[in-house]
Amino acid sequence: MTSSDFLKSQDYTVGWICALSLEISAALAMLDEHYSPSSDHSHNPNDINNYSFGRIGSHNVVITVLPAGVYGTNSAVIVANCMKYSFGLLRFYLMVGIGGGAPSAEHDIRLGDVVVSKPGVRHLGVLQYDSGKTGKQGDIAQTGTLNKPPQEVLTAIAALEATHRMAENQIYGMLSDMIAKYPLMQQEFSYQGSKHNALFKADYHHKDNARTCKNCDANEAEPRPPRNSNILVVYYGLIASGNQVIKDAITRNKLRQKFDMLCFEMEAAGLMDNVPCLVVRGICDYLDSHKNNCLQGYAAATAAAYAKELLLRIIARTPSERVGVINAPPPKVNKLLEQIL
Repeated sequence: MTSSDFLKSQDYTVGWICALSLEISAALAMLDEHYSPSSDHSHNPNDINNYSFGRIGSHNVVITVLPAGVYGTNSAVIVANCMKYSFGLLRFYLMVGIGGGAPSAEHDIRLGDVVVSKPGVRHLGVLQYDSGKTGKQGDIAQTGTLNKPPQEVLTAIAALEATHRMAENQIYGMLSDMIAKYPLMQQEFSYQGSKHNALFKADYHHKDNARTCKNCDANEAEPRPPRNSNILVVYYGLIASGNQVIKDAITRNKLRQKFDMLCFEMEAAGLMDNVPCLVVRGICDYLDSHKNNCLQGYAAATAAAYAKELLLRIIARTPSERVGVINAPPPKVNKLLEQIL
């Protein structure tokens, strides 16, 4: 732990929010340096959050987690608002953790892969799938959209995508560094092998009361080409968010076909309209009856590693520089103003 006596609450520019304790463990393991609490951070009695502090690259990061056992969009809203008022100069927020994948013929999503919320033609990166008008057949018609991630984060995503077309991502290297630095994390946060990666047919259900898929019929798995264990794919697109836990492959496929979603989770919809936020999810299951906790730690770690790699691509600015950037018109605007005046 490094003292941050010279840092104040206003010196933190990135907010990192997790839903589970294992997610915040992965986040803390990605810090280049750990800080003690800010010297001026007098805890607001209305702020329920518990914070951790540190640095990634040139960014001062404040990290928090949702209350234990309390999940969903409403809980995320409360946590984000508390952080916003306690750290008023945060540039953007990252919601980082695990999610359920929705594989398709177009997107061969595997456990451990990472999904990042990115605006598309028909969406802005995150959609609350359980909010809207309910029709006669029980279908929910969406009546609105959530805000997209902040522009400066989207430009960094574009740069990172371009880099990954030429060279592998740094996620595996960061995971190796994490285990070397924190050996106790190896058992829970390392890859557990392809035996957990079977994608079963939508109408084939898990054996009752079985804790693993050891006794499930391997012939009922969807045929997929083997993937090199050293390859981890980052997908960009729509993340579905809602307060309902999905544990049925038929429901998963129905929603995926309707909205072209890559991933489902339970908190992001509570953040997007309240703070400038990007959502990063490591895939820990396929949202079917076969889902278990075997790869939650690994998926949390891959998501945290991607978030770190992204932060290293974003130019760090101090709060005073940030204010200057917001207030100062772009150079072209300055020239136009000179001509008008």
